[in-house]
Amino acid sequence: MGGISSRKNALTCDWRVKPGRARRSLMSTPAPQLEIAGSRNFTSWLREQRLSLAFTTYQTGKLFLIGTKPDGKLSVFERTFERCMGLAVSPDAKTLWMSSIYQLWRFENAIPSGTTAPGGYDRLYVPQLGYTTGDVDAHDIALDREGRPLFVNTLFSCIAAPSESHSFRPVWRPPFITKLAAEDRCHMNGLALRDGTPAFVTAVSTTDVHEGWREKRRDDGVVIDVQANEIICRSLSMPHSPRWHDGKLYVLNSGAGEFGTVNLASGKFEPICFCPGYARGLAIVGNFAVIGLSTCRENRTFSGLALDDALAAKDVQPRCGLLVVDLRTGDIAHSLNIEGIVRELYDVAILPGVIMPGALGFKTEEIRRTITIEE
Repeated sequence: MGGISSRKNALTCDWRVKPGRARRSLMSTPAPQLEIAGSRNFTSWLREQRLSLAFTTYQTGKLFLIGTKPDGKLSVFERTFERCMGLAVSPDAKTLWMSSIYQLWRFENAIPSGTTAPGGYDRLYVPQLGYTTGDVDAHDIALDREGRPLFVNTLFSCIAAPSESHSFRPVWRPPFITKLAAEDRCHMNGLALRDGTPAFVTAVSTTDVHEGWREKRRDDGVVIDVQANEIICRSLSMPHSPRWHDGKLYVLNSGAGEFGTVNLASGKFEPICFCPGYARGLAIVGNFAVIGLSTCRENRTFSGLALDDALAAKDVQPRCGLLVVDLRTGDIAHSLNIEGIVRELYDVAILPGVIMPGALGFKTEEIRRTITIEE
């Protein structure tokens, strides 16, 4: 990377950050506010682990980047991408992939190593390549051993790869799905890789008819072994976000508010902790798991789940934000709370070695004025 040139500072963001808290009005007064607040030692944990976080909210169409400023305070950066959902990050955190309403986007860092942009940003993610998939309701994304993206094509109930000439290339579908059809038959949503190859997926049901999963949300969820082409865990409630880490398969049993592991020998789900909200989005680093939480929507899809009963029994309201869980104890070590207009998150990603990330979007002219030269 030869360098970055800009006629104006490309990294502009209209957040006003207060100690431990960020607030922004997304529209003119009296629009609803958005407040983001870390727990007491959340920013210290980010600095100790030397990482930043990214998360998506398709409800408001935002990609958020969370880091720390040079003064140690919370850095919150956002850009708008319609119905953004799945995230995947390269090991060096120089490349970021994201799914949106009808495209997959590859972002590349524009800031040379060892330098920072005005304001202290050490990453500037620029959308450099887009694949037009059509509105296939792409969920999780994962990068294979060659760094190539695979994604869950929820509408067509399959794992897919982007195509140079078509909307997508099917890679695998569950054994109970009899044909590729734009019918969202089982609501397959999550993808985990092991050794760079597709290993596990989650689905809300095993139905093989148009949106059949909607009648099976409470206890028909499954985890499927892609290589063996067989179901290895059953009776889950709207499972999401399978992740393989240190020889274990972690899963969010979202409809029950549980984070846990799948015992591959017994096929049983073993809870680690309760999540006070609808859990979606999981990233793991070392001994810590970062989990996305959403408040339960008041519609049929998210009603009548065991999570409702668990929240009532614990006398708590569902939360929106991030939880940092210590895998050694199952305790919630840190949290990031979100209040206001954002109520639902989808995916969470860890940006290793990144302190204060920013990104370019398409809503302002900054992307026109930021130019890099390859050498």
